[in-house]
Amino acid sequence: MARPAILTVDDDAPVSAAIARDLRARYGADHRILRAGSGAEALELMGRLLLKGQPLALVLADQRMPGLTGIEVLARVRADVPDAKLLLLTAYADTDVAIAAINDIGLDHYLLKPWDPPDENLYPVVDDLLADWHNAHPDHTNDVRVVGDRWSEGSHAVKAFLANNHVPYVWLDVERDDEGARLRDLAGAQPEDLPLVLVPDGETLRAPTTVAIAGALGLRTRAERDLYDLCIVGGGPAGLAAAVYAASEGLSTVVVEHEAPGGQAGQSAAIENYLGFPRGLSGADLAQRAIAQARRFGAEMVLARDVVALEPRGPVRAVRLQGIEGIEGIEGIEGIEGGKGLDGSEAATRLGGSAGANGFTDIEARSVVLATGVAYRRLEAAGLDALVGRGVHYGASAGQASACTGEEVYVVGAANSAGQAVLNLARFARRVTLVVRGSSLEASMSQYLVERIRADERIRVLCGTEVVAASGDRHLERLSLANRALGTTTEVEAAWLFVFIGAAPRTDWLGDEVARDGHGFVVTGHDLVSGPHAGGWTLSRPPFALETSLPGVFAAGDVRSDSMKRVASAVGEGSMSVYFVHRYLATI
Repeated sequence: MARPAILTVDDDAPVSAAIARDLRARYGADHRILRAGSGAEALELMGRLLLKGQPLALVLADQRMPGLTGIEVLARVRADVPDAKLLLLTAYADTDVAIAAINDIGLDHYLLKPWDPPDENLYPVVDDLLADWHNAHPDHTNDVRVVGDRWSEGSHAVKAFLANNHVPYVWLDVERDDEGARLRDLAGAQPEDLPLVLVPDGETLRAPTTVAIAGALGLRTRAERDLYDLCIVGGGPAGLAAAVYAASEGLSTVVVEHEAPGGQAGQSAAIENYLGFPRGLSGADLAQRAIAQARRFGAEMVLARDVVALEPRGPVRAVRLQGIEGIEGIEGIEGIEGGKGLDGSEAATRLGGSAGANGFTDIEARSVVLATGVAYRRLEAAGLDALVGRGVHYGASAGQASACTGEEVYVVGAANSAGQAVLNLARFARRVTLVVRGSSLEASMSQYLVERIRADERIRVLCGTEVVAASGDRHLERLSLANRALGTTTEVEAAWLFVFIGAAPRTDWLGDEVARDGHGFVVTGHDLVSGPHAGGWTLSRPPFALETSLPGVFAAGDVRSDSMKRVASAVGEGSMSVYFVHRYLATI
């Protein structure tokens, strides 16, 4: 929780220093003591506190100041921070003005100068005022705030990044929340500046990239070592399992994740068929447990970085990361390890590490595990692409359901991920319609999910149906649904569409050295020497199970050809890959 601020305002420098000294001596451990030399400076400080979401508990202002008087300053504070306590420092001749201010602006107290000794004259008054303020704010939090438009793709991306990285935040819609509109105006933000990310003890971020957010929050975005035993690309269940086993067995290990640990599983509202959790657990909970385990054993996490290439360099393998972008124009970035108040250029260097050619950075390791998982395939429907992030979303995080409260929601898909999403969305939406291209749910969804979906009156299932078009002004408003068997098309009102169809592997960045099947999944083990994908293996020894056509590079989880596409199997393959990493390292 951020320490609440106490702001003193006095144009007499020695007096200002004296009262700040006395306040710091008694309250400095639990409060931030701020000084302003004029009314204008005080209002500027207050505005910065508001933008950062930091609490202002008490303002002490001298009455006789040029420009704005103390009462005029406190009146502005009362308007912008109604719950702050106001204390006027005044001379005996101004007591009538102070008494009038109790009625006019709700002044809490006035104190005659001088206040010496503070133990008798200052502290008892301030103690009472702060006690009242703290009693009224027992649950004050220090969350990041995101100010934007709920139909903005950028706002959706920022919220997803924060949620997936388990960063608490408060969402404020500029069109639906007065506070959101007020903060937008206070920051002087234009539409292109949204979303704003307001980080306590940091600068306001305007339409930031995920790398910029990670830097401002102090998340690690660079590797610490020159060479690792193992680099794991992808932080889903397979990658995290590999990290836990590798680090626990003494291998120097780094995990590179382009967004947040957990992968698609981390977005699941409930995983109910995972061994050992009879009541189920959320994907976020599973991811947090795995991250804590991996870090406990010393595995490093490099977040918000895209991997763009894999290069063999003799006995090592180089994972190339895209360079830092999107933070060069930011001033005063806080929270970056090893620096405070860096400007964007310094932060880019600090976050990016050693830059290679074309602005890329490299992580070198003696072995690599590919655990990049899959992404949902794009739905081919007229008008849909223009509405992505504005009511149309691929996948859905568990926390996203509350945004759909009382509205009509459609979900496309028939696998377990779609089923879990439907059940979660139905807790908030007026109605959820599951659109299934096949003739039944049973062919591709676990029976326990099918039974729960059929039993929920808020859920409607349309089999043999496809979404063929989408339309809307600023956001999704209508969908066209085609029933192939009947040959009919129906237009329906819809504010939200969540798509969970198929699986497209994230393997475009791999070079020709890594063999893939016709759908882009990585071919491993025995399949490299037998079957339709044989011919990719060149060494005299047979490939290890899970080893790719590039020796020392292994694949685990959904990205691997012919994998099960289940959380439990991904965890098993990630764990098993470390056994083969050990065997490979023993050969070099």
